Amino acid sequence: MNYDEMKEKLQGRLKPSRFAHSIGVAETSVILARRFNVDVKKAEIAGLLHDCARQYPNEQMIEEANKRNISYGPVEKNMPLLLHGYIGARLIGEEYGVHDREIAQSIYRHTVGGASMTDLDKIIYFADMIEPGRSYPGVDELRALARSASLDEMVFAGLTQSIKFVINKGHLIHPDTVIARNELLIKLHENI
Repeated sequence: MNYDEMKEKLQGRLKPSRFAHSIGVAETSVILARRFNVDVKKAEIAGLLHDCARQYPNEQMIEEANKRNISYGPVEKNMPLLLHGYIGARLIGEEYGVHDREIAQSIYRHTVGGASMTDLDKIIYFADMIEPGRSYPGVDELRALARSASLDEMVFAGLTQSIKFVINKGHLIHPDTVIARNELLIKLHENI
């Protein structure tokens, strides 16, 4: 399946606003991939398909994860929407013919991050936060970082902002987010 076919299929499965977001993430991912010398085609495909599992309602996420033998912990059980990245990493092969491990991993990690994130993981994670349709306090500061900071600096800022947001909402913080932020903080301090 080529990119245009993926795009057409995705459009038929997502709400118009979610599809527009996916296009925005794909375009932002391409810009970031060019800036940081990452495979542009992989970034574009991952950006487009990152939310493909959002075709399922939130209350169906656990069932879809179970169908695919995807393991999850108490955080996902209490916040099933987090499973859409894990399910999407499988769905890209099942429905879109994408069998690239790097793309799958970046989709798997795009919501909560993870240990030893690759540059592609970081780009998809950050592009999801700053695509042009996003509007929330602090997004303009993150967008500015995308133009001036290193990849690690901007993703660190994104993870930090995400943790603050989740705390303010009174939600659970995924351990993978903490791990990703701690790794970047250590790496950034080693480079000073």
